[in-house]
Amino acid sequence: MNHVAAQRQQDTDQFYSLLDALAEQIGGARRLFNCSATSGWPQRGVYFFFENGETRTDGNRPRVVRVGTHALTATSRTTLWTRLAQHRGPIDGTNPRGGNQRGSIFRRHVGTALLATGHWPSEIAQSWPKNHVTSQQRQAERPLELAVTAQIAAMPLLWLDVPDRDQRSTIEANAIALLSQRTGAVDPPSPGWLGLHAANPKVRTSGLWNSNHVDDRYDPSFLDDIALCMKSHPR
Repeated sequence: MNHVAAQRQQDTDQFYSLLDALAEQIGGARRLFNCSATSGWPQRGVYFFFENGETRTDGNRPRVVRVGTHALTATSRTTLWTRLAQHRGPIDGTNPRGGNQRGSIFRRHVGTALLATGHWPSEIAQSWPKNHVTSQQRQAERPLELAVTAQIAAMPLLWLDVPDRDQRSTIEANAIALLSQRTGAVDPPSPGWLGLHAANPKVRTSGLWNSNHVDDRYDPSFLDDIALCMKSHPR
């Protein structure tokens, strides 16, 4: 193993060790099926999704499959829970267990992978990539939205309290860059990972449900930012 590969292995191991400590600090991972606005979220943060069947190379530890954050503009009022709820979709109300993939790129990516691996009406495949559809098309998409909700809401996730906007951006971008297969990540997806069927080639080739930052170089100092946030905002 050359120096660059060895350093990346070391940084990746440190990243997952920090997540282990984070899980202990916040009481373990959650699944969105069991969450609500009153589940004790910080106002601002970075989140890390895992997925059943996806492990690190050693086969014993779960592999992060998506990193995300929110409120990266000065005018945004989106909270951490608001963003996670957009990814999951509503559990009750007028659209129970549905959702709106046009408000969540995560949902859109998962939906394209489900379309590629299942038998869905042609009208859903035609409308899903579009940004603007009729109410009838939205209603026709509901079965796929339900399937997307089931997929995402079952994924374990950890979250990190990060009040500072620049720090959220730094942690998100560098974590994605570290974990992306497109730049040499050490833990590949399993052969059965659903994301290998996503329409977006960056999802398929990065091993992540992300398309931004997957071609970036990471700065290992972001690991210090994670540790600092954990120390500054203990649960």
